[in-house]
Amino acid sequence: MKSYLFAPGPTPVPERVLLRMAMPIIHHREEAFEAVFEEVREGLKYLFQTDQEVLVLTSSGTGAMEAAISNLFSEGDEVLVVRAGKFGQRWGELAETFGLSPVYLDFPWGEPADPAKIAERLEAQPAIRGVLIQASETSTGVMHPIREIAKFTSKRDDVVLIVDGITAVGVFEMPMDEWGIDVVITGSQKALMLPPGLAFISLSEKAWKMAESSSLPRYYFDLKKHLVSSKKNQTPYTPAISLVLGLQEVLGMIRAEGLEAVFARHHRIAEATREAVKAMGLALFAKSSPSDALTAVVMPETVDGLALKKAFLDRYGITVAGGQGQIKGKIIRIAHLGYFDPIDMFQVIAALEMSLYKMGYPVELGSGLGILAEKLA
Repeated sequence: MKSYLFAPGPTPVPERVLLRMAMPIIHHREEAFEAVFEEVREGLKYLFQTDQEVLVLTSSGTGAMEAAISNLFSEGDEVLVVRAGKFGQRWGELAETFGLSPVYLDFPWGEPADPAKIAERLEAQPAIRGVLIQASETSTGVMHPIREIAKFTSKRDDVVLIVDGITAVGVFEMPMDEWGIDVVITGSQKALMLPPGLAFISLSEKAWKMAESSSLPRYYFDLKKHLVSSKKNQTPYTPAISLVLGLQEVLGMIRAEGLEAVFARHHRIAEATREAVKAMGLALFAKSSPSDALTAVVMPETVDGLALKKAFLDRYGITVAGGQGQIKGKIIRIAHLGYFDPIDMFQVIAALEMSLYKMGYPVELGSGLGILAEKLA
């Protein structure tokens, strides 16, 4: 049985990238690595749509989230934590761990944040120094209105907007400089089509100024050290060399396709998947503003989401993601970010139809596939 990844991380890795990473390893303090890293730096700026340095950390995306906290704030600083899913909660956990004073603004899971309410909270509590939010809340499949939020945070010299773009960067439009976002974060195992192990973070000039007054402890994730090294085409500590070589290949692929085409491909696949799911009589968990990174599907009352997820794997070799936290067993999440093309989605929609049919749910076989074909034709 073949294996297929349809979870929102890790995602499939292109064959040419696997081959690149399988090449003999090079030493990270020699000119050969520096030549690769110089190309990587420029490719990351293109991807993030920024003139700022994009720093490469050897960690998961959570490492970059931690770095954003420890490098920009001091103990007791107030930060506004937007919670509308599992990863919004993670921002709060990090803030509490480092002794910040998080101010929580909660929205229902499955709904996007309301920019007006964020603006109201910033106005009411002027001591807040940062807004921590996801661009794409991976646990719910919802996209937050980052552009609208940035319109008012960019006007404040004393507030930074920190965006977890782990399932957003390389999926949909989010130009860091143009929109005035202060910190953008992502990870290697999402739209960057690599195995887990690298995280990326970029800071605006405003964020770097705020970092000057930060007094929180850090060592491995000291971004000033990473900035100095990066400008020399190096890293302060031993990097994941093979992943960096794969990253060079990935960034070349993204540039060859073009960002506009990359975003259009993701949207086309996502929209077709959503319509296919609805044609089967199922509901989307995202009540509005669905993310093009993944589709979160609500389970009918008669279907156990955990059992369906297991059926996908056991019968068809397909890995999809389940729900997390309060929605565990209530949804499944189908990814379409990174190394996916339209034909890939026929596999997962066919498996969804057949699995539901075998579980006794009254789905008309071919209903979702027909709409998928119509939308992608």
